[in-house]
Amino acid sequence: MSSGGEGGALGPIVDAICQINGELLSGRRRKLGRHVLPSREALTTIMEELGSAFFPAHFGALDLSDEGLHYFVGHTLGAALVALEAQIRRGLAFACTHSEGACGICDRRAHAVIQELAAQIPAIRVLLAGDVQAAFDGDPAAPSIDEALFSYPGVTAIIYHRVAHALVKLEVPLIPRMIAELAHRVTGIDIHPGAQIGGSFFIDHGTGVVIGETAVIGERVRLYQGVTLGAKRFELDEQGHPKKGVPRHPIVEDDVVIYAGATILGRITIGRGSSIGGNVWLTKSVPPESRITQALVRQEDFQSGGGI
Repeated sequence: MSSGGEGGALGPIVDAICQINGELLSGRRRKLGRHVLPSREALTTIMEELGSAFFPAHFGALDLSDEGLHYFVGHTLGAALVALEAQIRRGLAFACTHSEGACGICDRRAHAVIQELAAQIPAIRVLLAGDVQAAFDGDPAAPSIDEALFSYPGVTAIIYHRVAHALVKLEVPLIPRMIAELAHRVTGIDIHPGAQIGGSFFIDHGTGVVIGETAVIGERVRLYQGVTLGAKRFELDEQGHPKKGVPRHPIVEDDVVIYAGATILGRITIGRGSSIGGNVWLTKSVPPESRITQALVRQEDFQSGGGI
């Protein structure tokens, strides 16, 4: 099919696409002309560098001495944070309402965010150590911590999430969700960066796991593939649009295990130490130490003829 010139066969199709894009971007055209959006490619490199700084013995240079280790971590972490500051500045500038041109407020805010994030790096690394240990402890198929770190999608997803969540708490626009989607593309695990996740967290297998924005997960929680921690419904505003930020996802307390395919919806609480069986559909809170299976759920649903 010819694509050249105004008279080419693709001419009318190109015109239609450009018209549609013009309509969609009419409210953003001025911003798009002024600012460069954050780069997925740059964020991919940044997250790889942060992973190397977090775990230099695994993802760093070969044969690092003690002195070389210190240099490698410093250099790699510094480069990643400098690059991340530039991406954060782009995100802030795109959302900025302060200025038509270069905005000093956004520049200063991006620098302050990086300083605050850098101060949190040791605590994030401690959390990740617990997550990796949980992966090893929670999977009898894991022969070593090294294999869990190198190859488990759940470990990759939580590394990305810990960084993205820190940026959400620092009120950075765009970048946290972009980082979350990078992890989603690689692992098949979809964790909203706003989700609060406690220490020693492990997702086994991982594919198809979805964790919503306002989910709260306690310590030592284990999920399996296909688990959804989602919303049952959305509160609407006067114009019929979903209200933003309203708590609508589950609270999962400490030491809970949720098996493959379980769907847990709404702002309900899964009590500490509970076990939720595979393929369970749950929309009601359960007390601590509960054992919920498909058979129990069916019995509850069909009690006194309900659902028949």
